[in-house]
Amino acid sequence: MDILKQFLGRLHPLLVHLPIGFIILGLLMQWYDRKKHAFKTMISLIFFWAGICSLFTCVTGYLQYRGEGYAFDTVKWHLWLSIITTLFCFLMYFRIAEKQFLQLLKQLPLVLFSILMLILISFTGHLGGDITHGKGYLIEPFPNSVKSFFGYEVFDEKPIVLTEESWETSQFYEDVVHPVLNNKCVSCHSPKKSKGDLKLHTLENLLKGGENGEIIVPNNPEESPLYSRLILPMDDEDHMPPKEKTQLTKEEIAIIKTWISHGNPSETTIGQLGLPKDLFLSFFPKKEDDFYPDTTVVAAHTDSIRAIKEFGIHVQQISNTSNFLSVSCINKPSFGNDDFEMLHPIKQQIVVLDLGGTQINDDIFDKLTSLPYLTTLKLDNTSISGNGIARLSQLEHLKSINLTHSNFESSFIPSLSDFKKLEKVFLFKTKASQGAEKDPNQDSSILDFGNYTLPIIAQDSIVY
Repeated sequence: MDILKQFLGRLHPLLVHLPIGFIILGLLMQWYDRKKHAFKTMISLIFFWAGICSLFTCVTGYLQYRGEGYAFDTVKWHLWLSIITTLFCFLMYFRIAEKQFLQLLKQLPLVLFSILMLILISFTGHLGGDITHGKGYLIEPFPNSVKSFFGYEVFDEKPIVLTEESWETSQFYEDVVHPVLNNKCVSCHSPKKSKGDLKLHTLENLLKGGENGEIIVPNNPEESPLYSRLILPMDDEDHMPPKEKTQLTKEEIAIIKTWISHGNPSETTIGQLGLPKDLFLSFFPKKEDDFYPDTTVVAAHTDSIRAIKEFGIHVQQISNTSNFLSVSCINKPSFGNDDFEMLHPIKQQIVVLDLGGTQINDDIFDKLTSLPYLTTLKLDNTSISGNGIARLSQLEHLKSINLTHSNFESSFIPSLSDFKKLEKVFLFKTKASQGAEKDPNQDSSILDFGNYTLPIIAQDSIVY
């Protein structure tokens, strides 16, 4: 029975869209039929089935709440509004169908019912989205000023500033541990939003713990929930942060473990604790790398990245300090031009794109122009001939193109001179490599035809 309850509960995210569709359809049909009233019977039936579907959705939602360990405070408003929405669907049915036993409803304007229904479905859906994707999911991409306007608490990230000169004199908690917790944990554990009655915005609250007691056992990180829940498998319901949130890096987790191992000091410097420099190297300023665009982009949403990975495409950040992404289809040789739409949600973050060994052709060039920060492009081992490659000249940051083992033709080489920042084009084993490198009129400063040979040296003749 428990297995059946859990299975039905997990149907909730699938079923929830059905009543929403019926309700939206009913409201649209009602607006369309507002003058002629020719589809009254059809519209009433739409709301009747919306009510039936909503009823099943409420039941599966309740089973999911009981089976998946959600706190009642997390789901209560979504649950009650869902029940009210279900009842309202049936009221809409009775009002439009003008059932005799509910004559009182006829005295109320139908437009009032429609407005209330739209408000109900909007708030109920919004609360459901918050539960599934985290509070503020829809507004998350907006700047802090917009979030504040809508009443969302804003947390500015606190950078960890360590240098060769100052790292030993920096306070371990205030300058390193606290910024880690603030940036990755406080959004869910703050005065305004304290999941599990746990607040992590101050050391005092951190040491106090939450509804399940203290989260730090001094000198024992393995027994401290603050650390032990960080290292649980991502799919474990006790893993923190939740898998839809930004995770701590391995270096940040090591910081938390070290802090607890040394008795969670509050005012001690790194040097006084005698901690090794290697523990903090990842937080030192990075050497400037001007290969990639010198700009900042918002992070791609984890749901988008997860969907792309499930499709078989590899996605990773180019570094811990950048939101730019490297995307590779090395494990998706069936990738074709039409599949490019999968990458649309992260087009602003892609700087490296590897389409080598896939089924793409020259039609891909039009699609590639939608990647504003594309810097490195790999098209090797494809049927690319070069027809249309001139369109890529509008990509202001494109510096490297790999066309080895493709059908790229020499007639398209001149169009590469219009590229603003192009530094290297690899053309080994292409149609263009057959004699093109010997053309005295061709400026080949950016062209690399490969086929290198090493000079024979005396040692090569030695027989062992």
